[in-house]
Amino acid sequence: MSTPFLLTAQNLHKAYNGKPALKGVNLTLRAGEMLALLGPNGAGKSTLLQLLTGLFSPDQGTIVVMGHDLQRHPSRALASLGVVFQQTALDIDLTVMANLLFHTDLHGLPRIMARQRIADGLAAMGLGDQARAVVRSLSGGNRRKVELVRALLHEPALLLMDEATVGLDPASRQHLLDQVRSLCHARGMAVLWATHLIEEAKVADRLLLLHQGTVRFDGSIDTFMSASSGNDFQAEVLQQLEKPGP
Repeated sequence: MSTPFLLTAQNLHKAYNGKPALKGVNLTLRAGEMLALLGPNGAGKSTLLQLLTGLFSPDQGTIVVMGHDLQRHPSRALASLGVVFQQTALDIDLTVMANLLFHTDLHGLPRIMARQRIADGLAAMGLGDQARAVVRSLSGGNRRKVELVRALLHEPALLLMDEATVGLDPASRQHLLDQVRSLCHARGMAVLWATHLIEEAKVADRLLLLHQGTVRFDGSIDTFMSASSGNDFQAEVLQQLEKPGP
């Protein structure tokens, strides 16, 4: 089944212990597009990412990835996704190579192909000499780079980044952002970048503002910024958003 969108989410609702986290969220994402999912802490960004990655099911609504309904055909839908979560998912007591080979094994990649993609991915991130390093010995920025390499090994059509720069210094944060932006354009990959940092959102093609579980804006960052000076709500949200720290 063909679709003009790689990702479509419609009318997503999710509540925890009776408290709504998402209230009718709609989202679309095209090939080669970088979408910034912006919102203050607690806006519902991580909940939305958890639904899009199949970790939880929505109470209501549908998610379609590459034409596959996530609830009806989860394996087909998830095969097209690459994910970097806010919390690290690496085994810090294993080497970089062991972590990455585990991922390629899960996706059924032949070892020869897997090792070549790992070597190419690490080299692209400036980590070509770190394959045998134990993850625990790496800096926070380099761990994030390894996680990005891992997320791309099966050549996903969509990349989901959930607050992936948390804890990184400004230089590492900018480098990771530049790498993802470049990959988005070079591969035609769609990227959903969840952040509470307005500076990160500014590099995206489109901005989706999530606030208290609802979408309050969907459009260009320029339109959002220009309208914020005369819009009390948007001005208030901008005040809530944290500025990049050291």
